[in-house]
Amino acid sequence: MKYLRRGVWYIASRLFLICLIAGIGITVFYYAMNLSNIQVILKDGMAARAKVIMGMDEDENVLSRYFQSACLASDEVLTAAQNGNSAYSDYNVRGIDHRLNMGFLWTWPWDTAVRLSIDESIPRIDGRVKGTRAEEVIAKRGAGAVYPPEWPDAQYRVGLVKENGQWKIRSLMLISE
Repeated sequence: MKYLRRGVWYIASRLFLICLIAGIGITVFYYAMNLSNIQVILKDGMAARAKVIMGMDEDENVLSRYFQSACLASDEVLTAAQNGNSAYSDYNVRGIDHRLNMGFLWTWPWDTAVRLSIDESIPRIDGRVKGTRAEEVIAKRGAGAVYPPEWPDAQYRVGLVKENGQWKIRSLMLISE
């Protein structure tokens, strides 16, 4: 009886240890998967938003891959750009250097919503004023208006939600510029 009890405890302790290690491994895998998906959605989504605002990407439907429609409708800068009131409407923007820094993020495997802070900056914009508008823009804004205006560095509070297995940006709130 003594040896049977020791044998059962030995097997139970090893089985518990294996289950614990497997549980930690699964949690780490899902955390890494969610973190990488969220980073990709934020980086690509915010870059696509900036490109639409600057007139580089005329297909605004590309934003629906990253943003919920309610978030797109409430974005004032994007709405102004769609109405032709963007500061970049007089420029041919060919390329941007988009940078995004994320705050700390923890998500459990069963989480379907997350909130975090991000810092967005575009330190370099490659473009020039449109040829047909060059004289008018330079006369109105000065000689420095040959190149596009700087993108304002901003800090946002972002809410993401998981829909049908895919993360989307639900809310985008400007904290500071």
